[in-house]
Amino acid sequence: MKILVTGGAGFIGSAVVRLAVSRGHEVVNVDALTYAACEDNIASVSDSPLYHFEQVDIRDRAALDQVFANHKPDAVMHLAAESHVDRSIDGPADFVETNITGTFNLLEAARSYWVATDKPEGFRFHHISTDEVYGTLGSDGMFTETTPYAPNSPYSASKAASDHLVRAWGETYGLPFVLTNCSNNYGPYHFPEKLIPVVILNALAGKPIPVYGEGLNIRDWLFVEDHADALLCVLEKGENGRTYNIGGENEATNIDLVRKICALLDKHRPDNAPHENLITYVKDRPGHDLRYAIDPDRIRTELGWRPSVTLDEGLERTVDWYLANEAWWKPLQERQGVGTRLGNG
Repeated sequence: MKILVTGGAGFIGSAVVRLAVSRGHEVVNVDALTYAACEDNIASVSDSPLYHFEQVDIRDRAALDQVFANHKPDAVMHLAAESHVDRSIDGPADFVETNITGTFNLLEAARSYWVATDKPEGFRFHHISTDEVYGTLGSDGMFTETTPYAPNSPYSASKAASDHLVRAWGETYGLPFVLTNCSNNYGPYHFPEKLIPVVILNALAGKPIPVYGEGLNIRDWLFVEDHADALLCVLEKGENGRTYNIGGENEATNIDLVRKICALLDKHRPDNAPHENLITYVKDRPGHDLRYAIDPDRIRTELGWRPSVTLDEGLERTVDWYLANEAWWKPLQERQGVGTRLGNG
């Protein structure tokens, strides 16, 4: 296939780009190169004849129309988004503009192209979203594809809105689509404002490791390369108009996760052990969801997919990658907002 990937220089998007090219797909990477993007993320495929890059903002409808006209993709995988919850608390406007207006523009550009090319049967618009649209869980239960939406942050509300737009364009205009909602991703190339890289890099620097509240919030952790594999599986095999929840089947409290990372760093950097002594509990962020957990039954039974990387294995691989790739993460620490507390409300 020729796949148009938005946000392909970001964390999850670049994993999709690298995997798709390795499997012989032609990829058109549409990325505005905002603060969280990094062209080094896709350096391994940048010289491939299967890879094309377009620096375009999804809020620019005319530029999107030109990309579709020039490249004539068989499918769209829409990953471009503002995604950091703390930043959404401080500056929600960017999230509304990119995640809602940007998705609207992309849908309209895709629909216009689809109609102009006589509605090819195999065309597919794959919208990649988050489990945060479902809100929060208590101590038991899991999100399913029929869980009512109840977003609690400006970020999750903007993603919920984009999900509804995609579904409406399918129902109203017949645009072929699939939609996926994933749990928390982690792994190589994770931008250093997110929890796991913050823990690793603060620990390496001997700085306090901030843990919100009491660290009892629970997340289902999905290794990013597993997620990329699941996304291509849904694109190729998913039923039109269907939603698939993608989980890692790896629930952990934030404090347990942080302690696991500290133990790995104790092993790899014993001179600074125990890194757990750096853990510092800080004021919780407003509207912090207690627990996310995904019931993966639909994608497992219908498409035969399930994650292959356990949390312990994935954390080991992630820590090893950050230790070996200081030249990647060091410059990113200089970008606006990285390393400072955001989202105080």
